Amino acid sequence: MVREIIEIDEDLCVGCGNCVPNCHQGALQIIDGKARLISDLMCEGIGACVGHCPTGAMTIEKREAEPYDEARVMDKITAGGPGVIRAHLEHLRQHGQDEYLQQARAYLAERKIPDPLEESPSPAGNAPPLETVAHHHGGGCPGAAARRLRSPGGDQQGRDESSNHPARPSELRQWPLQLHLLNPAAPYLRGADLLLAADCTAYAAGDFHGDFLKGKALAIACPKLDQGQQSYLEKLLRMIDESRINTLTVLIMEVPCCSGLLALARTAASQAERRVPVKAIILSLEGEIQSEEWI
Repeated sequence: MVREIIEIDEDLCVGCGNCVPNCHQGALQIIDGKARLISDLMCEGIGACVGHCPTGAMTIEKREAEPYDEARVMDKITAGGPGVIRAHLEHLRQHGQDEYLQQARAYLAERKIPDPLEESPSPAGNAPPLETVAHHHGGGCPGAAARRLRSPGGDQQGRDESSNHPARPSELRQWPLQLHLLNPAAPYLRGADLLLAADCTAYAAGDFHGDFLKGKALAIACPKLDQGQQSYLEKLLRMIDESRINTLTVLIMEVPCCSGLLALARTAASQAERRVPVKAIILSLEGEIQSEEWI
């Protein structure tokens, strides 16, 4: 049969993520900084994502398509590397395609390609309860250990020459910061106002702490360079539904690739069982606020 499939020109794709929330079949993800069609199975070729691509990287290709063949799909998927393989297997699992998932894993085993699901944590639906998430005492990376910092802010003016206190105290309330390292069950997230900031914003904004961070918990991420976007989505969903964050503010730069972080937040807010207010703030390259609105 002849059917239509989305085609992505990787040379034109900037990894902005605008296409992801507009693919109603969930066939697109940002992986290794590029939009990827992770499953022919779920793509109906409707093209809802095409009009949201700012660079023209997405087109609809009409081609002869035989009945779905998981092995042939895996031929294409494995060429994309471990990140694309993992995303495809997770995609099949999340959509209940157990037979195709077994075929995909058999394909990997036959070709002695590492199976990422053998090392993957349980999917979000089987995650441990909020109060029983494991903490790594004496194991894992010490830099990822969750900790609440001293009360930020204060009335300090200038620097105390006899100490290391900065002239303008930090408003940082917790550690770690990177979204991959954050435990969505951490106590400092419960009922918090969360700032989800693109990595570059802290360097562009002259007073990031005073203007944006004060009074908020913080998560940082880069939608273009970070891998594991699906885990980001799962963590945001748990923060909204289980940690019951109060508000979500997304701070990004004006460049196209940065909008992927806002798209991720929109997706999480739309899929969550709870409703949470979401604010989008876009900074210019000079650090000035271009727009600020509740969405």
